[in-house]
Amino acid sequence: MVRRSPWLLSCDPCKRVMPKFEFFLSKGVSSSEIVDLVNKYPAVLGSSLKNQIVPTYELIYKFLQSDVKTIGCMLGNSFFCRGDILAHNIRLLLKNGVGETNISRLLGNRCKGVFCSNDMVKLVKEVKDLGFDPSKAAFAVALMAKKETTPSMWKQKVDTLKKWGWSDEAFSEAFRRHPHIMLASIKKINVVMNFWVNQLGRDALELVRFPKIFGLSMEKTIIPRYRVVQHLLAEGLRKSTASFLTPIAISEKAFLETFVTCFKEESYQLLKLYQEKVSVQGKEEVGAAWGNSQIVNS
Repeated sequence: MVRRSPWLLSCDPCKRVMPKFEFFLSKGVSSSEIVDLVNKYPAVLGSSLKNQIVPTYELIYKFLQSDVKTIGCMLGNSFFCRGDILAHNIRLLLKNGVGETNISRLLGNRCKGVFCSNDMVKLVKEVKDLGFDPSKAAFAVALMAKKETTPSMWKQKVDTLKKWGWSDEAFSEAFRRHPHIMLASIKKINVVMNFWVNQLGRDALELVRFPKIFGLSMEKTIIPRYRVVQHLLAEGLRKSTASFLTPIAISEKAFLETFVTCFKEESYQLLKLYQEKVSVQGKEEVGAAWGNSQIVNS
């Protein structure tokens, strides 16, 4: 710590350091969290409590309306040491029509890349040019995806989707529907595509309509629901032509009501099957899917 901040040896800790610790303690930060914070961002010790830390805290709190969430945001980011950049970028977002709810969403996601950006004007323009409305929730996600994904990684992800049969137009449509897709790893994209195309025998282009699938858990959602649907098909309780996207896309509550509890005579077996797949067989299926996920690159 001293090597990174040699000025600590000559300062008065009661005046320069303790007030900052006391401020964070007053907001519910534990002693161990303060130690972690200082180790991660030693610049906080040199930041002005009055002119930087407190104003930044108050600015973030204005959007998150919670000490716990505000502290969580500050502990996960370094921008509180550069409150001027944070304030500038928030003003710029508001000027461009980004609502307070969207800004709160970005802060809540601890998206430090967006708020530390020195090229926010360019970033906002790029997302607007992709067809996103600044007043909509998807704009914030697209902004985050553009900032958090390097140009080279962006290209690699698009190329991966193309290897599974998507076109540039298909990708653009999917990204507009659900920009979270670009926050999924290349490995996750391959795993989902391998399961959908090679194990289910379905068309990769079907997922253009439901790109949210790339953010769902294979183990907890996709495979368990697939097993339930397979059982219904085997028992003649579901048409083979019915969409498989529907049972994956709906909420947990809706899935249980539509595909489990409504089948009175089968509900116990279906629920047991569903829960077993989550805890045991689902893991085996996920392991197999991950193991075969590189087939597209072979």
